[in-house]
Amino acid sequence: MSVDVTENTEPVALEGDDASVYARQVAPQRHQKPSAAMWFGLGFLVVLALAVVFVLPSVVSEYELPLERRIEEVTQPAASAPDQQPAAVSPFEEAQRSIRRKQAQDVLAELLEKQGQLDSLEVESWGKEDYDAALETASIGDEYYRMQDFELAINSYSDGNEALAALLSGLPDVVSQLVLDAENAIDDALSQLAQDKYSLALVLDPDNEAAQIGLGRAKTLDRVLMLFQQAEELRESNNLEAARASLQEIVSLDAYNEAASMEISEIDAEMRENEFSQIMSEGYVLLQAEDPESAIAAFQRAAAMGINVPEAQAAIRQTETEVANAQIAQLRNDISLAEANERWSDAVAAYDQVIAIDANLLFALEGRELAYQRMTLNQLLVDGIAMPERFSDQAVYEENLRYYFIGRDIEDSGPLLSSQLDELQVLLENSQVPESIVLVSDTFTEVTLLRVGTLGAFSETTLELKPGNYVALGRRAGYRDVRQEFTVGFGQTPDAVVVKCDERVMATNR
Repeated sequence: MSVDVTENTEPVALEGDDASVYARQVAPQRHQKPSAAMWFGLGFLVVLALAVVFVLPSVVSEYELPLERRIEEVTQPAASAPDQQPAAVSPFEEAQRSIRRKQAQDVLAELLEKQGQLDSLEVESWGKEDYDAALETASIGDEYYRMQDFELAINSYSDGNEALAALLSGLPDVVSQLVLDAENAIDDALSQLAQDKYSLALVLDPDNEAAQIGLGRAKTLDRVLMLFQQAEELRESNNLEAARASLQEIVSLDAYNEAASMEISEIDAEMRENEFSQIMSEGYVLLQAEDPESAIAAFQRAAAMGINVPEAQAAIRQTETEVANAQIAQLRNDISLAEANERWSDAVAAYDQVIAIDANLLFALEGRELAYQRMTLNQLLVDGIAMPERFSDQAVYEENLRYYFIGRDIEDSGPLLSSQLDELQVLLENSQVPESIVLVSDTFTEVTLLRVGTLGAFSETTLELKPGNYVALGRRAGYRDVRQEFTVGFGQTPDAVVVKCDERVMATNR
């Protein structure tokens, strides 16, 4: 359809909906003269429409997001579907495919990095089966990648990557097994196998101390075995010095060889057996000569050699028993003398010496208990007699009275205890007889007698107090407190006790 517009304009060809719209809008106005702005807008729309129709398809057909050359899709031969056109891939789909491709490449990069690590760790020597299986799984991803099925490629690469990661994470277990196998190889005298195992362990873990030590031992194993054979032959011929020298060389080559050290100890004991017998004989001679201390010293030297230790220890015990019996007999005499003289602390000390010699002696255990009780009672009586003024305290009085009756219940108390009890009896009786004491004050001071009560203010008062130590306190407002200590009885009763607060406290301005 074409529309002829007069007024010095070029004809414009419009088709389809554009022509219809234009006809409806412009036809009724043919009799009117179009404006310049209308002609300019119409021209711009025509140019834009031509660009959309002819230019944009060519750009889209050449590029796709994200700004990569379009990869032509593989289509079926035209002969199989002559009437079908290849399906166009949208820019968004191609962009998603590009993202997946990048993800697959990233996973593959991680896999290749792990592969390089494992190759440097000689994985073929210790994990070939799992390593090959992991690479086989990863190779399947290559097929998917070539088919541009990046999702499945990612899965295959990830499975292979995880399998290689598992190999790397299992290195500590592999190293432990290699070290164990190498140790077994050393036990089986297979030096080269042990070296191979230790060397491979050090490839995987260069700082492994067990492998470092083991490799050194494996390298000297052949020489060590030869020296063992040599030492055995020398021992059979009773050439102990030379046998020991061979074993000592083994220790210098392999400081961790416990067998060589044990054989050296055995040879040392064997070489010194004659010396041991000689020392034991010397000890028995000293014992018969009634020199037990020297005999014990000889037996102890023999025991320290490590040869026939039970024999030496038995001799020591026998000698110590004889010495102990003599010591115990002497201590029992000391105990009897101390108990007879009521020196109970000496008796306890002697019992302790007996128990130190033999802790199972019944006479010492029972005797010490009785002696300790008498020693304790003696000390309590001494303390009570020395401080009778404390009897004014009812609790102290009753406590000492109980000690007095305990002492009276003892049969065969002895002269010392009897005299102590008699003296304590007098002190206890006198402690309960009150004496008159005069207290003098100034009628202004409030007086308190500790353990008795508050006496208040007075000029003079008389109290009946049991013998003992007392403290009087005086308080008066504006005056310094006073404290008077005094003793009643025991020849120390004062004529009067003065309790006055007469030192004024001066107020200070701050």
